[in-house]
Amino acid sequence: MNSFINKFSLEGKIALVTGASYGIGFAIATAFAEAGATIVFNDINQDLVNKGLAAYAEKGIKAHGYVCDVTNEEAVQATVAKIREEVGIIDILVNNAGIIKRIPMLEMKAEDFRKVIDVDLNAPFIVSKACIPGMIEKGHGKIINICSMMSELGRETVSAYAAAKGGLKMLTRNICSEYGSANIQCNGIGPGYIATPQTAPLRERQADGSRHPFDSFILAKTPAERWGDPEDLQGPAVFLASDASNFVNGHILYVDGGILAYIGKQP
Repeated sequence: MNSFINKFSLEGKIALVTGASYGIGFAIATAFAEAGATIVFNDINQDLVNKGLAAYAEKGIKAHGYVCDVTNEEAVQATVAKIREEVGIIDILVNNAGIIKRIPMLEMKAEDFRKVIDVDLNAPFIVSKACIPGMIEKGHGKIINICSMMSELGRETVSAYAAAKGGLKMLTRNICSEYGSANIQCNGIGPGYIATPQTAPLRERQADGSRHPFDSFILAKTPAERWGDPEDLQGPAVFLASDASNFVNGHILYVDGGILAYIGKQP
């Protein structure tokens, strides 16, 4: 392997991907493992952690799973200390854990709004804060925040999610601003509409064989004219986690098939 390609290797690195029992987090962690990293992940309960461990094992990956609520600062600090003791100091952090509540703003309770902000914005702050001291100690670190189309765009029923993901974009830039001098790069990935089990109902054909209205809407808004696959996020994530991106900092990389570049088809 030549020295240029070596820049994309994650050999010897320890990567924590939050909420990575399945879905986008699982796809990213799998790519990291293939690039040579040791994988650590958490989830909210033991059942999800067990499912995650089984899914990684099925792919031949020995992952380390921990039960941890990323909104609980004491629990996060304790988990990061435990990871340090059992696996090592974290080199790469992906703040992937997130939730969405699709409720029109006037019908949404403040407690629901706060819950989304807590998981999607406060938790990345809490987990980053727990991991940065170890990165400073090691002399390098990579933080990747999973942002969203809603870091840039609004849409009906997602006021809390858009507020959180817009805030996460700015938290990304601020971590870069504060810790760039410590050789820590903090960037974001903004997935477009990704074909996951959670979005499967939106892609099912209707009884008459026609597309679901939301499916048609997304295809009309996407120059690539398709949904993304979780695998579409793997290359960008490995790039941002590797030495190939050492001078990329405070950047949000949108992996969206071109949605943000496009006004959409004329009706």
